[in-house]
Amino acid sequence: MEDAITRETQIRLYTLMVRIRAFEEKSLELFELGLMPGRLHVYFGEEAIAAGACAALRMSDVIVSTHRNGGHLVARGAGFREMFAEYMGRAAGYSGGKGGPMHFCLPEIGVLCTNGIVGSGIPVAAGAAMACRLRKTGQAVLCFFGDGASNTGAFHEGLNMASLWKLPVVFVCENNRYAETMPVDRAIAIENIADRAAAYGMRGAVVDGNDVMGVYMMVGSAVAQAREGRGPTLIEAKTYRIGPHFSGESGHYRDPEEIERWRARDPIVTFRKKLLESNITGESELDEIDAAVYEEAERAADQAKNDPFPQPVSLLQDAWVPMSAEAE
Repeated sequence: MEDAITRETQIRLYTLMVRIRAFEEKSLELFELGLMPGRLHVYFGEEAIAAGACAALRMSDVIVSTHRNGGHLVARGAGFREMFAEYMGRAAGYSGGKGGPMHFCLPEIGVLCTNGIVGSGIPVAAGAAMACRLRKTGQAVLCFFGDGASNTGAFHEGLNMASLWKLPVVFVCENNRYAETMPVDRAIAIENIADRAAAYGMRGAVVDGNDVMGVYMMVGSAVAQAREGRGPTLIEAKTYRIGPHFSGESGHYRDPEEIERWRARDPIVTFRKKLLESNITGESELDEIDAAVYEEAERAADQAKNDPFPQPVSLLQDAWVPMSAEAE
């Protein structure tokens, strides 16, 4: 099956992962320089999920994301400069510098919303899928969430509704082994979160979340099923959060040897090796991709650092929609 994935697609998957890593590394640098208010939830180690899943979508499709959203947005096509500007509270950001790292709405690239409330995106995704069904648009909805969200009521309610109505939605659980500081094996009594799909009469599947082509194929299959009216799928992508829950916390609850074991499975390094060993490409092409992406990230960050902050007059703008004369 992997042979059916074109060279162009494999290079695209590699490029998307590098773009995510470059963006996250630069974001962390800006945070550590004190240029970013609030908290930053980095995506190191999980790049294969965002890249593989988003590459399996059409641009007309919709995603719903989480507080750890940078990888998803970059994979979907968000611009570096606008992202950095939003992270740093600058007026050139996607939300005018007023949303910060956790709150985005980018309909132009199919991002319905990102949300800092754990699990809250699951019923939102079901609602979006219902809208797609009613409008007969042929769109599919992809919903990202973490292992911790699978223990919330919103998870069970959202999956039950989606399955009952056979909505065109794919639920992707990024099981990175920790819900903030809680190890997954201390919070969930079963080995695979995907097994919970059976309770709702939907397809459940487990994929190696560090295998970008595996994710791409799995999500592609689930999206096709959803688009054809055959109902939703719960995909559990098993991976690891190499960084802390948020930048600045100690990470004392994790064994350093565990982190190093997973670091050795870095999805970008392993996929690069695979591309070279299979003669899909050579070192020079991949080096050129790396250099171009990191140069773009550096340039975008410099531009964003020089962008102005929002004016005080904008504080209450975009807070509500004025009522129409008819509604009054």
